[in-house]
Amino acid sequence: MDTYPARRLVAATAITLSAMLLVACSAAESSVPTATPDVAEKPTTSTKPKPTPERRPYTISFGGDVHFEGVLRTRLDADPKTALGPIAKVLKASDLAMVNLETAITTGGTPAPGKQFTFRAPAAALTALKASGVDVASMANNHGMDYMQSGLADSLAAVKRSKFPIVGVGKNETEAYKPWRTTVNGNRVAIIGATQVLDAEFINAWTATDSQGGLASAKNEPRLIQEVRKARKNSDTVIVHLHWGTELQKCPNEAQLSLAPKLVAAGADVVVGGHAHILLGSGYLKNSYVSYGLGNFVFYNWGPDTGRTGVLTLTINGRKVLKDQWTPASIQGGVPVPITGAGRQQAVNGWKALRDCAGLTAKPGS
Repeated sequence: MDTYPARRLVAATAITLSAMLLVACSAAESSVPTATPDVAEKPTTSTKPKPTPERRPYTISFGGDVHFEGVLRTRLDADPKTALGPIAKVLKASDLAMVNLETAITTGGTPAPGKQFTFRAPAAALTALKASGVDVASMANNHGMDYMQSGLADSLAAVKRSKFPIVGVGKNETEAYKPWRTTVNGNRVAIIGATQVLDAEFINAWTATDSQGGLASAKNEPRLIQEVRKARKNSDTVIVHLHWGTELQKCPNEAQLSLAPKLVAAGADVVVGGHAHILLGSGYLKNSYVSYGLGNFVFYNWGPDTGRTGVLTLTINGRKVLKDQWTPASIQGGVPVPITGAGRQQAVNGWKALRDCAGLTAKPGS
């Protein structure tokens, strides 16, 4: 009996069953979820640029020369947090505030030889400034190194411990000219401090160099202008704070009138300072703002002229100084006390009149 047909039937049946099993397995496999990477666990990189913060106007207030001699030392020792008196409310009202700290921060050392007036104060002076709303101070002035290099070392150590920003002084030239930088309301602000006033016998000993600590000197105009140009490249507002002028001279001197336009040309938006012990003119030089003299501020010695003081508040947006405001005050017991009542407007008018001999204008671009 020929079994081929039977074998073919068996083979065909086997093939059919195998095919059915393959289909079944395929169907079963397709019903099992396929493992996929957990994309949520992978870090993602956005290619979209971060939005630039919107820039809005900000205010900065300037007071004049500050030390803590005489009656002011008594106030400082009693309570550093109230040492600047009622003017602190005006300083705290601004986004930023700045003064000239006209003293060495030391309790030791030897006073500069032959110098008639030497000022020094303990580190509590920095506490007093900070507590009164001051955000940054300049020590580039003719009293910043009254206790020479040892006093400078103490000053820099106190500044470092307090973390209070100081400009115009450093352990070398780079640090002395280095601007303090901050951002307020989206505005990148750079503030540089320097002094145009140095006693002839101390110019070499007090001026910061590559190998010597000291002050940023405005007598080295190319170096100061270089720093202003550098700051201009990556700042919205460039401010130069100077110690300049002639004591008790009511109009800016030739050195001031020469330097201010150079700084403006280099990119300074604001140039402010003092030294003369009296108020000098403030106003616009082209589109920049210049104040030639902020007078005494927290000062142990005052009189009919040297006791006239106040706070200059500028409203700024980027490079534009939108507004200036003068809060007049008079020094009483060493501290500025804001003037109120009928005398306030008279004091403001007197301050505005000072710009007549300064070559400045009430509005920008004039």
